[in-house]
Amino acid sequence: MKRKTGQDRSITQNWRPATRAIRGGTARSEYGETSEALFLTSGYCYDKAGDAAARFAGEQEGMTYSRLQNPTVQMLEERIALLEGAEACRTMATGMAAMTAALLCQLQTGDHLVGGRAAFGSCRWLTDTLLPKFGIATTIVDARDPQAFLDAVRPETKVFFFETPANPTMDIADLTAICAIARERGITTVVDNAFATPALQRPMEFGADVTAYSATKMMDGQGRVLAGAVCGTEDFITNTLLPFTRNTGPTLSPFNAWVVLKGLETLDLRIHRQSENAMKVGEFLEGRVPRVLHPFLPSHPQHELAERQMDACGPIFAFEVEGREQAHALLDALELVDISNNIGDSRSLMTHPASTTHASVSPDKQIEMGVTEGLLRINVGLEDAQDVIDDLDQALRQAGL
Repeated sequence: MKRKTGQDRSITQNWRPATRAIRGGTARSEYGETSEALFLTSGYCYDKAGDAAARFAGEQEGMTYSRLQNPTVQMLEERIALLEGAEACRTMATGMAAMTAALLCQLQTGDHLVGGRAAFGSCRWLTDTLLPKFGIATTIVDARDPQAFLDAVRPETKVFFFETPANPTMDIADLTAICAIARERGITTVVDNAFATPALQRPMEFGADVTAYSATKMMDGQGRVLAGAVCGTEDFITNTLLPFTRNTGPTLSPFNAWVVLKGLETLDLRIHRQSENAMKVGEFLEGRVPRVLHPFLPSHPQHELAERQMDACGPIFAFEVEGREQAHALLDALELVDISNNIGDSRSLMTHPASTTHASVSPDKQIEMGVTEGLLRINVGLEDAQDVIDDLDQALRQAGL
């Protein structure tokens, strides 16, 4: 591969996903390094004062400041855009920085947003608490029902915002139907695709305008760094999102970008193996616990829709036991699986959302979202699936199941 091949869309758009994940976005320096170079610099120098002026005027290509551009970060953005099938991408310091920027960059006082009710706790804080502080009205609907989005539309509605699969209840939203409703009315759809990643689901193929990610999760995939990303058209990224991020500064560090670049190289391998492991664990839990919420099991109410939209379910699903006391007892009895509020890791992790990831959400809203006191979310890792099952088996017995 030549030095700039990885940045040449006329070539890279013909590559298949696995090749894009390894080589997409790569721009080698004059040293010809095989691994992507790590540019740890806050600023850049110019040969002449006129060069600086030309770059700031947008008349000359080149870097000006790492809050705006960095070679390592730029490589990651191009790679994610290629995997997503998007024209452009901007990365950010965290997943929540990405979600916040994707919304605030395009909303203002008097606008209206329709959001999915089942969502990560901090995403619900955005829609329920932050946006109204700026005079942006929000309506929360059941994202499993496309008609609910249509019924909530107002003349001032500007954005539909939802997750699929949703965290932690694994609700599936019909991307084709919801995006069609939005597009017919000039409404922008912003889809949180963190659970699936572009390796398993590409919302833009179903009509979504913007996809947002916590790249902390499967994209890094090994619990090392925080990162976020927003993908969209060149016009949206350059003219709507970039002015917001340029002046507010939710910048991804070059080191974290480099780590995520390395994570993307194994994303396809990891997420499919973890999906296989999660299926085995889900099948084990069925009949052993009161309820399993795994979209690729036939027992899930939206099983057929999940199979139409996704290549596999990924490593994450949820199940229910009888209340918080039993949930905590099960967690405390685990010997191999870690108690952790994170997901997307190569290690198996489990959490009690009502007391951790969704603790900031009021009890009545938790019930509305389907986050019960007995709900547990599991991230199945790359360990031998039978070892995870054995650990769950002994923990379930100790918890009285």
